[in-house]
Amino acid sequence: MTEATGDAHRHVESFVDRDLRGARFVRSDLSGAVMRGVQIGGADIDAPWLLDGRTRLLVNGVDVAPYVDAELDRRFPGRALRSAGTPDGLCEAWATVEAAWAAALARAAALPPGSVDLAVDGEWSFAQTLRHLVMATDTWLRRAVLEVDDPYHPIGQPNVEYAADGHDPTVFDPGTPAYAGVLAARADRQRLVREHLVTVTAADLTSARRNPWAPEHPETVLSCLHTILEEEWEHLRYALRDLHVLESRTTT
Repeated sequence: MTEATGDAHRHVESFVDRDLRGARFVRSDLSGAVMRGVQIGGADIDAPWLLDGRTRLLVNGVDVAPYVDAELDRRFPGRALRSAGTPDGLCEAWATVEAAWAAALARAAALPPGSVDLAVDGEWSFAQTLRHLVMATDTWLRRAVLEVDDPYHPIGQPNVEYAADGHDPTVFDPGTPAYAGVLAARADRQRLVREHLVTVTAADLTSARRNPWAPEHPETVLSCLHTILEEEWEHLRYALRDLHVLESRTTT
């Protein structure tokens, strides 16, 4: 059975004695959800904002967020550098994530032709992930840090809420571009970040910037660069997860 409670602004449901096996929640707000006496074995949760330092996830009364963060750092050497606060530290952090992505590109290149455009379980393809990182770099480096008026490369892949949030999707080309073009655009945006980090100073890092999605929330150059690093590591995690699936399909 379900029970509905709430006020004029929210509708809260209670699921009691319900069979939700295999249920899939995508872009859903489950913050504050309470589960009691549940069977949750085999559940797969992907919540990138869980690790923002302000959020908890309690499992049997234990906040597991710090353990998840530490385990991801162990699995992805160099990920811990993403919070570097100095120019030299940021250069090291970027070099590390660039090397990790180079290894991922090599794995993708070894797959059968066309594999980079295949979606796994409804997620972005490998090529779409690279295109989104082009868009993310344009958002947080070119638009936020460098304050370029028209920052976007047309090959970029916007997030699914982009148009619904009132942004113009026509700045991006529709369809599936050639993978060679995706690689070229991605390499160019990586170069832009690399070159910026070589020249940025400690004073630059504290300079104020506008949040490209919420201008009323102040940012600094450093916080914008941290967002780029977060995007890089999070999407590498997704890409490697799906590359593993594509590789297993090839071997079987």
